[in-house]
Amino acid sequence: MTDGDQSGLTWRDGIIPVSTRFDDPYFSLNGGLDETRHVFLAGNDLPARLVPGFHVAELGFGTGLNLIALAEVATVPIRFTSFEGFPMDRAELARAHAAFGGIDALSQALCAQWPAPEIQLGQVTARVIIGDVRETLPAWDAQADAWFLDGFSPAKNPEMWGEDLMAEVGRHTAPGGSFATYTAAGHVRRALQAAGFAVERSPGFAGKRHMSRGVKP
Repeated sequence: MTDGDQSGLTWRDGIIPVSTRFDDPYFSLNGGLDETRHVFLAGNDLPARLVPGFHVAELGFGTGLNLIALAEVATVPIRFTSFEGFPMDRAELARAHAAFGGIDALSQALCAQWPAPEIQLGQVTARVIIGDVRETLPAWDAQADAWFLDGFSPAKNPEMWGEDLMAEVGRHTAPGGSFATYTAAGHVRRALQAAGFAVERSPGFAGKRHMSRGVKP
């Protein structure tokens, strides 16, 4: 069952946010926090690579779950920049986080600061850039050491996964930087290869056959 609101969301079973724009849930129905740890943390060899000043960037802030998972494991000061087109409000973030145990303190800290231009969550200094990522990412003046590519499904939100945008991801990646994403769509992998990454498939989460990860030599 779902219930709706006016912000482009419905709530499946009262706890799982689903975008009405893209008809796609914000996190795995089989355990969003575990998926984040498998895909985005392990997929980028984190936390092992974290050093002071390490910069993680993300396409698709969503519920902020990836930021929370990163803050759980960061033991040195690092940076996080996320690009989001349709931000949730504070109440929606809190409602989404209620589906998970053990993150209450980080959820409360995130929601208390949201939507400040800069958010401090444990050792992570985070910035969420709001707007069309096809405009905001090219204008970004930094590079990431690791990318969380977490837009809605390529089949339902193709603009988030186009060749031009993946080229910008490559351009905004430091040498030796990495990416990880839940999708193994062939056109996404080819676009990331064209953007300069050595791309590989690896086992996906919760029965999903494959995910993608890669490194920029």
